[in-house]
Amino acid sequence: MLKADALKYFKGSKAELAKVAGVSTPSIYSWGDVVPEARAARIHAATGGALPYDPEFYAKHDPRRGTTSKD
Repeated sequence: MLKADALKYFKGSKAELAKVAGVSTPSIYSWGDVVPEARAARIHAATGGALPYDPEFYAKHDPRRGTTSKD
């Protein structure tokens, strides 16, 4: 899940995104372009699936999982 997509859904409100994600507002600034996986799953559930959580996206973008593919 891209942070830009999540912010767009919440009409740019970092405070609302943080609330739904279960983090403090300043934490949002440390995410970079991609919402952390656990937070993405939580946001997905809280939005009734309107913001998709795709485990394969994280598998492709997380070098700790043994892959560095950016496809």
